[in-house]
Amino acid sequence: MAYKIIASKCTACASCEDVCPNLAIREKDGFFAINPKKCTECSGHFDTPQCVAACPGYKTIVPDA
Repeated sequence: MAYKIIASKCTACASCEDVCPNLAIREKDGFFAINPKKCTECSGHFDTPQCVAACPGYKTIVPDA
């Protein structure tokens, strides 16, 4: 499974992009998006997904179920 960014909640602060160890996050049309093919939920790197930890918004980055 991967994570996704809820565009309507994203403030485009870019906090998530720099912390992703898989380079799965990119800016698109003024907001950020996670490439699900690259997202590993930081498994093997960290105990907590770094994008979620870095995001100042509430439930902006969520599991893509």
